[in-house]
Amino acid sequence: MIGLGGYHLGKQSDPEESIRIIRTGLDEGINFLDNCWDYNGGESEIRMGRALRDGYRQKAFLMTKIDGRNKTAAANQINESLRRLQTDRIDLLQFHEVIRDSDPDRIFAEGGAMETVIEARKAGKIRFIGFTGHKSPDIHLKMLATASKHGFTFDAVQMPLNVMDAHFDSFEKKVLPVLTKDGVGVLGMKPMGDHFILGSKTVTPVECLYYPMNLPTSVVITGCDSLPILQQALRAARSFQPMDSSQVAALLAKTAKAAEVGQFELYKTSYHFDGTVANPQWLG
Repeated sequence: MIGLGGYHLGKQSDPEESIRIIRTGLDEGINFLDNCWDYNGGESEIRMGRALRDGYRQKAFLMTKIDGRNKTAAANQINESLRRLQTDRIDLLQFHEVIRDSDPDRIFAEGGAMETVIEARKAGKIRFIGFTGHKSPDIHLKMLATASKHGFTFDAVQMPLNVMDAHFDSFEKKVLPVLTKDGVGVLGMKPMGDHFILGSKTVTPVECLYYPMNLPTSVVITGCDSLPILQQALRAARSFQPMDSSQVAALLAKTAKAAEVGQFELYKTSYHFDGTVANPQWLG
């Protein structure tokens, strides 16, 4: 139900604390680990790799992401992620930040990153293939349509699902029905919009976690940069009860005004979360 976000683990000032967070999460029953080749200059993957020693790798479904859009960049990033994570197999590899209208065509082009990823799957380096993005549901739909045109079906798709998204340019309204119809794994992210949704003073952290848990998500990925925040997420997962339509409506009513123009969803309305915009060289 809860997945451990990789970005915030690399922001923790003490690497040993990051390792404690990961191992405590795995010991407490979390099994989905999120990461990315570019998080904190690789520090997030390095710390996760250290945490997965001593038998912990067997407890985890390990996901990471790459930015490369061509074969060479993708191959280099996959191999670097494997080395940092100290594993010979990534359970789910995802194309990161599919946020431009051109990204689907680049990934599926001749000589594009998809060729490398399929080769890596055949070689046993990865098990499943997905993509992520936070900018526009329409770009997600284009990525799915481009895959279909090439005879490819993604195993999983990651996107923002939260109490604000439901009101504004909504992944929940546009993309989620397509994924559930096609049997694609749904990875919810940004349940609190980093911290910006909490800044709206409309909902509590636990309400932010309950909302995407109530959707047909395979997992809700949340950033945990301390043990108390991890324990909060664990408590939310353990205490969650499915909400009926009136409970959902009451929760959405609290966020409707604040969500109108996306001011608390900066990943949609600004470049604030766009690492590959600031670092186009990562794309190759």
